[in-house]
Amino acid sequence: QVQLVESGGGLVQPGGSLRLSCAAPGSIFSIYVMGWYRQAPGKQRELVARITRGGSTNYEDSVKGRFTISRDNAKNMVHLQMNSLKPEDTAVYYCSAEWGASNYWGQGTQVTVSS
Repeated sequence: QVQLVESGGGLVQPGGSLRLSCAAPGSIFSIYVMGWYRQAPGKQRELVARITRGGSTNYEDSVKGRFTISRDNAKNMVHLQMNSLKPEDTAVYYCSAEWGASNYWGQGTQVTVSS
């Protein structure tokens, strides 16, 4: 199985910051659209942000201006810088790799925002 490994989750207070990272195999990272999804308890998994090989990005409306997705093509890693975190950002965050009908997921990393 293709391995996507997330890291960087944790517990933070509202207004705090976290930086999530995802490592992917080079054969996947080089051509796939990379992204971050999240799933809160009792809710469906939703897109947070995506980034193409060339660096084009798109974000969920609720995170615009607060989150930044980036990729390091030399290290085969994608990052999600999360600032001004809110309790509603609490979820398991999943790294994704997408190319046409192909899709891979990491195991997820827990982000909890609580005062």
